[in-house]
Amino acid sequence: MDINTNQNKTALVLGATGGIGGELMRQLLAAGWQVRALKRGELPPISPDGLTWLQGDALSRSDVMAAAKGCSVIVHAVNPPGYRNWGQLVLPMLDNTIAAAIAEHATIVLPGTVYNYGPDAFPVLMEEAPQHPQTRKGAIRVELEARLEQASTQGAKVIIVRAGDFFGPQSGNTWFAQGLVKPGQAVRTVQYPGAEGVGHQWSYLPDVARTMLQLLDLRHTLPAFARFHMAGHWDHDGRQMTAAISRAVLQSGGAAPAIRRFPWWLMTLASPFVATLRELREMRYLWQTPLQMDNTRLLAVLGKEPHTPLDEAVRATLQGMGNLA
Repeated sequence: MDINTNQNKTALVLGATGGIGGELMRQLLAAGWQVRALKRGELPPISPDGLTWLQGDALSRSDVMAAAKGCSVIVHAVNPPGYRNWGQLVLPMLDNTIAAAIAEHATIVLPGTVYNYGPDAFPVLMEEAPQHPQTRKGAIRVELEARLEQASTQGAKVIIVRAGDFFGPQSGNTWFAQGLVKPGQAVRTVQYPGAEGVGHQWSYLPDVARTMLQLLDLRHTLPAFARFHMAGHWDHDGRQMTAAISRAVLQSGGAAPAIRRFPWWLMTLASPFVATLRELREMRYLWQTPLQMDNTRLLAVLGKEPHTPLDEAVRATLQGMGNLA
């Protein structure tokens, strides 16, 4: 099959029960795609039109190859739950996706992270900045992208969309949902992890998924290995996000929440025993240094970046997480 002829609208989503995987799956369906979603364990009893749940594991080469048969796109949004055995599982899962994409001449879509980069690439982050990671997880991310670039010379295509910290109605394991507020509870306190006055980059999940979808529509005009940064929501002093949360709570009839510093000291004590906390603590440097994404390359391709106003995005996020009355 010639790569330029693989234009069918059938996609395999790995990580469909997660934040970005689930959001992109919903948007693919709304845009008329046929979607297959690989899932371990029991499958949902009812699926919307266009969605097929398949039982399988992203760690199984045969499962991924079979699920990807006839697909033109593979969304690789899968991560080990709770960061358990992250270092041992991430690259084998990616290798299975790469093998399937090469076999099907498919396009791999990857939600990128800023972990690849160290402070030498800051404060304004470009796609081609040198990747000098400061953490073990960052080093794995560098290797992950290197393998994808190699795959792009072997019949697969790759689109990487890099964004700031995710937030959204179904955002899963994110700083917003695990650090700033607690899902399912009235917001009485907002714990902010960043240093005072230090800017931080945020991205609203539906905007990220919409950006990926628009790039997929143009995938046959893109380079075989294409990376894009999103501007998202730039919080220039670390106060814009907490202020938006406060406004949403007040508008819903609640009392203004207290804004407090995130208890990094507690995470330090607990991290030897909790893998998730250990991994989050490793990313602390991203809250101590300004990091803003440059989306010049994305604008050159799309003309405009999908962008939901901050107050609207935060209100939808809190409603989806069960934080507002």
